[in-house]
Amino acid sequence: MNKAEPLSLWQDIEQNGVQAVVARISDAEAIEMTERYGSHNYHPLPVNIVRAKGVYAYDGAGKQYIDCIGCYSAVAHGHLSEFVCETARRQLDKVTLVSRAMYTTELALLLKTVCEYTGMEMACPMNTGAEAVETAIKLARKWAYTIKRVPQDKAEIIVAAENFHGRTTTIVGFSSEPQYKQDFGPFTPGFITVPFGDIEAVERAMTPNTAAVLMEPIQAEGGIIFPPDGFMARLRKLCDANNVLLIWDEIQTGFCRTGKPFAWQFEDAKPDMICLGKALGGGLFPVAAVAGSREALSVFKPGDHGSTFGGNPLASVIAIAAMAELQTSNLAENSARMGARLADAFRNIGSEKVLDVRGRGLLVGLEVKEGVDTAELSSRFIEQGLLTKETRHRTFRFAPPLVIDAATVDEIAAKTKAALQ
Repeated sequence: MNKAEPLSLWQDIEQNGVQAVVARISDAEAIEMTERYGSHNYHPLPVNIVRAKGVYAYDGAGKQYIDCIGCYSAVAHGHLSEFVCETARRQLDKVTLVSRAMYTTELALLLKTVCEYTGMEMACPMNTGAEAVETAIKLARKWAYTIKRVPQDKAEIIVAAENFHGRTTTIVGFSSEPQYKQDFGPFTPGFITVPFGDIEAVERAMTPNTAAVLMEPIQAEGGIIFPPDGFMARLRKLCDANNVLLIWDEIQTGFCRTGKPFAWQFEDAKPDMICLGKALGGGLFPVAAVAGSREALSVFKPGDHGSTFGGNPLASVIAIAAMAELQTSNLAENSARMGARLADAFRNIGSEKVLDVRGRGLLVGLEVKEGVDTAELSSRFIEQGLLTKETRHRTFRFAPPLVIDAATVDEIAAKTKAALQ
């Protein structure tokens, strides 16, 4: 009898299922395969996650980690939230994707829910945070030309140094991080950069051609950097006085991450538009949107903008469930309490390696002193079973799921203290 021919990859997947094929791949093989076949636009930690639940993630050897990266705020509800997952399962048996050439009830409810949650009047759904920012830029420019009557192609948008709004070509063009820009030009004009938190610099930069100010209320990727107290409220008044749109990018800071539904709510600084993403997908699916005033969003006409998958029925019900769980589980309050507990515990560690602890809610930055080997410290975090990654300025970001409890917060602090020894 002839020996059976080995199954091809496609036959193996068809006969045994994708999950069975995945289960046979070791951690080392997964890492090697990724490095061989994937573009090297990320530098992952040397950890291969095969399953996750709540605040925990596990590698193929069964080692448990506390996920303090939280997919950069996207896993706010914890891994595999039962309510969000069940909502998705039910929708999979109904309808998942139809063209925006038709209406869907799921999208209708999503738009209403987003507006009620944010306090805005209209919303435009997209897939990713970077798309949301690009959408807001287009809206701001068209508003400037059609409502404010800025001369054509002269509209300007003021942004902050050390910003992070995404990695599309337009967005990296106004980044102050050299690597984000190197070899990707030429870039789109029309952006004016000022120091973050400097209200006088914003005022000096404003001209009759200024369409909008686009900023993060907290620079998460920049190292958990806060503007001075009162800056956001003063910026709101400055924009009002100059007929300029205020756009907050709350893609990382929104949906209870900082202890309130949105970080702008710590001051009287309601935006004209807000960029949403990450946690809006409930840890399951990419969902993003721009929400804002009717005046700003009404400038779009059919054909001005679009997204094949934006606001699809599956994404819509997941996002609705995500917002509902944030409300009914009171995750803003838990974020505020647990974030304060974590930041206080970090400040009490007493390590000579720590320079500063900055945080609001469950967005906490642990900055180490210059000269500390951050690569070695990252390895020690992994040994301790903590998943965290360095941002700019030698700052490790801790953004665990908002469902975390006090015992797990204390465990993070203990493991961090051990890693710093």
